[in-house]
Amino acid sequence: MAYTQAHLDALQAALAKGEKRVSLGDKTVEYRSVEELTAAIEAVKRDLFQQAVATGLWPNAPRQIRLTTSKGC
Repeated sequence: MAYTQAHLDALQAALAKGEKRVSLGDKTVEYRSVEELTAAIEAVKRDLFQQAVATGLWPNAPRQIRLTTSKGC
């Protein structure tokens, strides 16, 4: 499943409020514990990072472009 920033925001808001029930749109999920909710947040963060790397929004390594010029010769 491809997660979105809205999924992450909903999970983090539930954790901040101390709730174990998360609703997004017409779907509701109730987690058994705070640890399970925290694990879900980490899984969504990991998936969002992998999506960003795959689309090139988060490059693996910084790139450098060097230009050199000369005046004749």
